[in-house]
Amino acid sequence: MVSTSATPGATTTPTTTTTTSPVDTTAADTASPHRAEAKSRFNKALDEAKAGAAALKAEASVRAGEYRGQAKTKGTEYRGQAKTKASDLAVEGKAKASEGMKSLSRMVSEQAPKLDEKLGAKYGDYARSASRSLDENAAKLETKSVEELGEDAREFVRKSPGTAVGIAAVAGFLISRLFTSSK
Repeated sequence: MVSTSATPGATTTPTTTTTTSPVDTTAADTASPHRAEAKSRFNKALDEAKAGAAALKAEASVRAGEYRGQAKTKGTEYRGQAKTKASDLAVEGKAKASEGMKSLSRMVSEQAPKLDEKLGAKYGDYARSASRSLDENAAKLETKSVEELGEDAREFVRKSPGTAVGIAAVAGFLISRLFTSSK
């Protein structure tokens, strides 16, 4: 800035005053290399982090594939075991059901003469007819395979779905009563 002195009779001499800016140029010169170095290090760290994340992702993908393969193998193995066990249980259940029907048939047959005496020959004949029917059905049950029985059940449901739902409801009720009374 230039100023002049206003004294009368004096000569004026221009003077200059310099003002300093708030930024020190020497500090800016020394901070710039450190800033560049810090920025460079940060970018390197960021690149390393990205590379590490990519490596972890690749490793996780490989492990997931291995675990998926193991799970598939175990699932196939367990599925085979479950099928075998279910088949064994179905055959056992079929045999028990057949034996139960035969036992019931014998009991009804044994009671037929008593029904003849107490209620008449007509009711005894009903009991003998029911006994024969139970024996025939038990024999049919023994001769059929589990797969044939399953197909027969599917066919029955297709032909009369209302009856099938009713039977399922009654069976569910009886099973629930059986489990609640055993507690």
